[in-house]
Amino acid sequence: MENEEKWKKAGELTWKAIEYGEKLIKPGKTYLEIAEAIEEFIKDNGGDTAFPPNMSRNKEAAHYSPGVDDDRVIGETDIIKLDCGVQIDGYIGDASKTIDLSGENGKLVEASEQALENAIALIKAGQDSRRISEEIEETIRSYGFEPIRNLGGHVISRWILHTGYSIPNAPAGNFKFEEDMIVAIEPFASTGRGLVHEGPETTIFMIEGKLRARNPISRKVYNYALEKYKTLPFNERYMLPVAKGFQLRVALRELSSTGSFHPYPILIDTGLVSQREVTVRVEKDGAVVLTK
Repeated sequence: MENEEKWKKAGELTWKAIEYGEKLIKPGKTYLEIAEAIEEFIKDNGGDTAFPPNMSRNKEAAHYSPGVDDDRVIGETDIIKLDCGVQIDGYIGDASKTIDLSGENGKLVEASEQALENAIALIKAGQDSRRISEEIEETIRSYGFEPIRNLGGHVISRWILHTGYSIPNAPAGNFKFEEDMIVAIEPFASTGRGLVHEGPETTIFMIEGKLRARNPISRKVYNYALEKYKTLPFNERYMLPVAKGFQLRVALRELSSTGSFHPYPILIDTGLVSQREVTVRVEKDGAVVLTK
């Protein structure tokens, strides 16, 4: 496999970032200080973010990453999905873990963890992705919860977090796993409907198309994002070296509306959500977990 060592290093550092972040998550701390600490930890250990640290809370399933001047504080009973991605020279690791500060949602957390374990046991070259989705759905429902049907895992390639091949948490579509594929398996369990909708807040963006903005600040933001993050997602905070305040908000709005940037709004369900994720390498007769 090409650059197997870099895939392995990215995966190992991703899991170290999860373990580091989990120790920091305490009631009374701000989400922003923890996100910044994780980002610094990743860089200090020879990597860079493959996407901003996510700490989606309670009914939020994905894409909450504290933005500029975010002063929200971790609550005593928050259930937090810590989702981290690391890239080393474009080789990516992606992993998540649910931290239940209330201590009252153990079954919900276990549902996504067991779904992940069961899914990995079935992965091998030639396996249908639909079979993995079926296993995730069946496992989560056996615990009495709903899988989030419009979220799921994804195939990863160098510099590309989502290649277009998806492994939903319920059967939809199909492809066959191939040897040496890098795949993120990502079960979500919910006490709600099992369908997320977009919330009003967005702090994560990714370059999607060519630069179409006329505003000089927008052009500066686009070029900076392209240079620093290429095809990977980034937080609005990462653009502060070239734009701030009102100018940054205008630039992000223009770049999103023209299709230059793809925005990632916070995704929300009607009930509490747990998430568990690892990145694996597909082998002939199984799968090797890289994020450990």
